[in-house]
Amino acid sequence: MDNWQYLLVLAACLTITAPLELLGEGVYRQARRAAAAVLPVAAVFVLWDAIAIAADVWTYNPQYVTGIDVPGVMPVEELLFFVVIPLCGLLTYNAVDTILGWLQRMRNRAERVK
Repeated sequence: MDNWQYLLVLAACLTITAPLELLGEGVYRQARRAAAAVLPVAAVFVLWDAIAIAADVWTYNPQYVTGIDVPGVMPVEELLFFVVIPLCGLLTYNAVDTILGWLQRMRNRAERVK
């Protein structure tokens, strides 16, 4: 079971943040915008990781990864990390922004009533 830990943590992150999609404009509902925000940065980090792995600067403990690799590059979990975590961050940011907007509008209404 240990070799599934990385994937399970990524799945947990997606599961925990999934309800946040219901707040505001959504992230998954704007797939092109999400991809434009996440993929260029993910590409930089994939390249960075690939260079570091090739130079033996860092490695991944085989006990905690599935053994499925992006051919010659890195564990598939690491590639998914560069997509999943930013998506979860965007979901969280979008939800917080929406809630703060609601609070601001409520405050503005309350001030007008005074």
